[in-house]
Amino acid sequence: MKVKVFDEGHESDLEASVNKFLDECDGEIIDIKYQVAISVFSEEQIYCFSAMIIYNQN
Repeated sequence: MKVKVFDEGHESDLEASVNKFLDECDGEIIDIKYQVAISVFSEEQIYCFSAMIIYNQN
């Protein structure tokens, strides 16, 4: 069993990264965990979109 972690600053970038991995993965996907974190720096909101894919590699 293996994991692959993705971390992007925009949801569309995360979507593209995860979709590319899924297209290229020849193993069995066990689960996908998704998370959004928001922080404030000065007057700016900073978003972090992340996903972890748990899979078995063939």
